[in-house]
Amino acid sequence: MRVKICGITQPQQSVAIASLGATALGFICVPTSPRYVTTLQICAAVAQLPENIDRIGVFANASIPEISQTVVDSRLTGVQLHGDESPEFCYQLRQSLANVEIIKALRIRSLEHLNTAVDYSKYIDTLLLDAYHPQQLGGTGQTLDWTMLEQFSPSCPWFLAGGLTPDNIVEALSQVNPSGIDLSSGVERIPGDKDLDKVAKLFEKLGTRD
Repeated sequence: MRVKICGITQPQQSVAIASLGATALGFICVPTSPRYVTTLQICAAVAQLPENIDRIGVFANASIPEISQTVVDSRLTGVQLHGDESPEFCYQLRQSLANVEIIKALRIRSLEHLNTAVDYSKYIDTLLLDAYHPQQLGGTGQTLDWTMLEQFSPSCPWFLAGGLTPDNIVEALSQVNPSGIDLSSGVERIPGDKDLDKVAKLFEKLGTRD
């Protein structure tokens, strides 16, 4: 299972988190976010990473040229769209970034809203389901209604996000069966400053499931 730790801001933490077992690191490219990092900061954070670690830039309602430039400059392997991007936008982005993973994040409000995931699946590589918050795009610490996702089986891989912590991850994965999990605030001291003890505890808990 893929494990993505999102909202990385410090180079030394990126290497430590990868060594603990993360398969993907997320970097927030949204200037209004408390976890925002510049291209230079991303470059510093990924410089020492092994090649097999996915490097995902998180964008919200950015233009395709802006996203593409950041991908090239930061040596990203994936793009996560966390705004109001349409399936058509995802299709157009795919034309510009043929060899980059495209992840579409959806903030799920209801079962009906979950059905919109189908509209995206043929234009992207991976879905990410996050908790809905009226003011914040992500990193809210709020969980999804996992029972709503028990039958969720899209045609593409998907990440479970939204309020996951080392303390609730086993319970979450007993109810749903995602291809990967995404954590941010659940393994932090403050926004952007990860708690490596919590990250280690997460992988301990995941190890007990094997």
